[in-house]
Amino acid sequence: MSANSPTPFTGPQLLLPFAACGAEAWLPAMKALPADATRNLAQLLKGMKSVHTDEADAHTLSPPHERALARALGIADSGTPDGLIPWAARDAALHLPGSTGKAWAWITPCHWAMGREHATLTDPAALGLQEDESRALLAAMQPYFDGDGITLHYVPALGPARWLAEGELFRSLPTASLDRVLGRNVDPWLPKQDKSDAGGTARKVKLLQNEMQMLLYTHALNDERAARRQLPVNSFWPSGTGALAAGYTAGEASSMPAMPRSLAQAVFADDWAAYAQAWATLDANEISTLLARQRAGETVRLTLCGERGASTFETAHQGLFAKIASRLAPMPLLAVLERL
Repeated sequence: MSANSPTPFTGPQLLLPFAACGAEAWLPAMKALPADATRNLAQLLKGMKSVHTDEADAHTLSPPHERALARALGIADSGTPDGLIPWAARDAALHLPGSTGKAWAWITPCHWAMGREHATLTDPAALGLQEDESRALLAAMQPYFDGDGITLHYVPALGPARWLAEGELFRSLPTASLDRVLGRNVDPWLPKQDKSDAGGTARKVKLLQNEMQMLLYTHALNDERAARRQLPVNSFWPSGTGALAAGYTAGEASSMPAMPRSLAQAVFADDWAAYAQAWATLDANEISTLLARQRAGETVRLTLCGERGASTFETAHQGLFAKIASRLAPMPLLAVLERL
């Protein structure tokens, strides 16, 4: 996926998911942005050089922003199989003693909107799950997961919208990120059984999803939610599967890239006015702060992500001639983003 390998970096860094996307409305929305909406971003890029490019396609299970974040945290590299960034294993290492060496997954309770031809995954945030609801669902579902050797864990630090699932089944099962599936037909993104899946793990997950749909259809909790005019929980989505490499230790929180989600949230809502406002707000806040630190002499990084690829830029400590040249012919921001 990657054209070159990034060097380790612990300075200030900003990672922007969905700076570009494949929606038909994206390009018109970007062309309509006032120049002031990305003024600081343009200035920031003038003082930077490209240090890493990640090129794939829009059908990878792990989207570019997750690949970039995983590289920054040291839990994945260019050799990590698609759909096997061990996000859940990292959470387990942070929150559950004795998780080392085990395989994990995120399990997200969710609502599938059933259409005439396919099911569409609704943003789990729309469910507004409370802790008591989440714990009740986990308790009801656990006996079904037992049959496949899977133990579900409610972790307060992760909140009620996501559980950790421990089970060998997840060690080599590629799964699609929720960011790939939200608002889309689930079928192309479900775990696939192929020649490498000798144990039939993908089939087991599909059977579990079918069982949960039947269980949840008549569950009392969904009756209560219906009375409150809330969406029912009628399925789950597995993601973040895999196991951490031996010897992995979680890095300091201060070294994590900042990754605001405002652009992504606007894309998922198909709200292009909100998308334009998100750019303006980012430019006035996070991007402005990064620019100030760069101008103060710090080396900073910025990663712009689309649905196909990502580009990482770093402060360029240039000589006088290089500085003059870069200011004479900077690459337009839209040209950078259209490559993603």
